[in-house]
Amino acid sequence: MSESRMEVQEEQNQKTREEEHERPNQGPSSGKSASSNGKEKSGRGRALLIFALVLLIAASAGILYWLHARHVEDTDDAQIDGNLSPIGTRIDGNIVKVYVQNNQLVKVGDPLVDLDPRDNQVSLDQADAKVKQAESILSSERPNVSITEVENSTNILGARADVAGAQAAIAAAERDRDQAAAEVRRQEAANIKAQNDLKRYRILVDKEEISKVDFDQYDSNAKQAEQSLEATRAALLAADRTVEQRRAQLEQVQSKLEQTERTAEPQLLVRRATVEQQLAGLKAVRAERERAALNLGYVHIVAPVAGIVMKRSAQVGSRVEAGQQLLTISEIGDLWVTANFKETQLLDMRTGQRAVIHVDSLDRDFQGSVETVGGSTGAVASTIPPENATGNYVKVVQRIPVRIVLDANQDQADRLRPGMSVEPKVHVRR
Repeated sequence: MSESRMEVQEEQNQKTREEEHERPNQGPSSGKSASSNGKEKSGRGRALLIFALVLLIAASAGILYWLHARHVEDTDDAQIDGNLSPIGTRIDGNIVKVYVQNNQLVKVGDPLVDLDPRDNQVSLDQADAKVKQAESILSSERPNVSITEVENSTNILGARADVAGAQAAIAAAERDRDQAAAEVRRQEAANIKAQNDLKRYRILVDKEEISKVDFDQYDSNAKQAEQSLEATRAALLAADRTVEQRRAQLEQVQSKLEQTERTAEPQLLVRRATVEQQLAGLKAVRAERERAALNLGYVHIVAPVAGIVMKRSAQVGSRVEAGQQLLTISEIGDLWVTANFKETQLLDMRTGQRAVIHVDSLDRDFQGSVETVGGSTGAVASTIPPENATGNYVKVVQRIPVRIVLDANQDQADRLRPGMSVEPKVHVRR
């Protein structure tokens, strides 16, 4: 449209020049009038030209802005976020020293608070004494296992030797009995012969065919044979009793051997169980000692992270309990941006896309990139989420938090603090 206006203006200027050229002989008054009209027409043409140029520039700027804006998503609902580490005490105690103040910069390992160590030192000393006592008991009990093993082996070997001895005694007694039985048989034969001889010689002495002296000798031999038989029979009975005694002794030593073998392993198990019990007791008191040592170490509280101290409530002389918070450390070395974009802005937003973050307090821009998109809208994650099933549903555009990480080693990044308002612009691809 601006170009057509310029063409119209140019045609008008051309006509004006032609009319002036056709009237060269007019008087002075007519020349002045023509010159005035020409100047007015030239001014209007210049104004129209400037207006057309302004419109062209504005249209071009609008087109360029639209081309740029369609590749950028921004929001003013964003802030710097960081980890706020609460520092508390793990034990009960009295505060004896506080090393830091609010807004103080601390490094990892810097001292923060000291508690009174005396109670925990006493507990550690008691635990040390219990450990030494348990170690002493265990040291005295451990050798009993080996001693019991040796005693059991010795007793078993001795019982087996007794069994072997009893078996040998039985064999000897049985040999003696067999010999006594053989002697009885021999004496019985001798006694039978002597008694037969006595009967035969009694007939002869009655016939006076032998002398009285010879008969008395045979009579004495018969009586002696009878007595020897009785003696050998008594010896046989004694040998039988000896065999029975030896067998009873064998049963006794065999029973002792069985009992020794049966009780050897349980005795050893009892000894080992006692050692295990003492060892478990030692582990328990060592654990108590370790806990006491840890508690003593907890009296000196140091910074687990680097950052700036805030919300310090620790005061010298205060009594604190385990788990009580003493201060908070803001980790300014690990910051990110939480930008709450509208759900309609997330269509083309992806992880890794570049972002420019304008920080209001510093009035400068920082570079970053999209790391993650939140798992839910802010409304769902709120303490009392909306209940759309009540029948009063009104569609509202929701916002979803997007985490944007800052590039490392940027100038003045150390001046950023959690909670600062920012305006991120994410370059999305369409």
